[in-house]
Amino acid sequence: MVVRIRVHLKHPNLIAKALKLPIFAAQFRIMKLAAVGSVAFDAIETPFGKTDKIVGGAGSYIALAASFFVKEQSLISVVGGDFPKEFLGLLAAKGVDVSGIEVKKDEKTFFWSGRYHTDLNSRDTLITELNVLADFKPVVPTHAQNVGFLMLGNLSPAIQLSVIQQMATRPQLIAMDTMNFWMDIALDELKETIKHIDVLIINDEEARQLSGVYSLRKAAGIIRAMGPAILIIKKGEHGALLFHEANVFYAPALPLEEVFDPTGAGDTFAGGFMGYLAAAPTLNFETMKRAIIAGSALASFCVEKFGTERLLEINQEDLQQRMQEFVALSTFQLEA
Repeated sequence: MVVRIRVHLKHPNLIAKALKLPIFAAQFRIMKLAAVGSVAFDAIETPFGKTDKIVGGAGSYIALAASFFVKEQSLISVVGGDFPKEFLGLLAAKGVDVSGIEVKKDEKTFFWSGRYHTDLNSRDTLITELNVLADFKPVVPTHAQNVGFLMLGNLSPAIQLSVIQQMATRPQLIAMDTMNFWMDIALDELKETIKHIDVLIINDEEARQLSGVYSLRKAAGIIRAMGPAILIIKKGEHGALLFHEANVFYAPALPLEEVFDPTGAGDTFAGGFMGYLAAAPTLNFETMKRAIIAGSALASFCVEKFGTERLLEINQEDLQQRMQEFVALSTFQLEA
């Protein structure tokens, strides 16, 4: 077997150097996972409290969650000159290659503000400022163009497709998150992008809208016929469903004493899922089932505090213990 390693010498890790971060010489590393998604500011209000501007964005949650399993990942995003260097340093320290994060010094970072209702399942958007995200055209670094796993965070289908088209070789697994907003305004583009992926991650409401049927089992068949062999339907506080061929797996949600902020839970789930698969020696349905539990466990931590705070506190031991709680929650024996 011949293994080709592309070495990129022209452009060193300028972001890391400029921000005085540890330079990981990403151009010499073989990336296992690449993710594209927003690195942003959020301001959140829930029945349990509120925050001023804090770090958020799909890319932030995906990368932090995946870092529990892989140390060879690249994050592709864009921020303004107002974004804290310290957070990029935290990502770099966790093995995340940040050379794909464009810094537009004279512009502002994407900002979203929202207020959650009492049930935490619905929310009102108060402020959306696209800022640098308005004309975001992601550029995949050369050293990330041969990754085995690609995670497309919730962005426009056209942007997601442009990332796929920049890959030098097709990843072993391409996963994609999307939402009903794109189904409303860019359905044709969404269906075109879906043709090129392996895993689609959406919630139950979005699955019904995309498929046009209410039964999630029927919806799964219709959606998988559009392109993705694997479908994950998130059901919020009621867990998640995994569909592949004739196989179905249900992962329960862990009953928590306190839920403060559900904002990044879905992205954390996706990052944990893809990070686990990228680190696994084999890729099959049993591995995907464990990856679902890994993503669910990380998401259950994420909601315990605002923003990324809880993900930055926990360690591998905490994660393993939480995953065992999921196993205990759904394991039983039938009497003979």
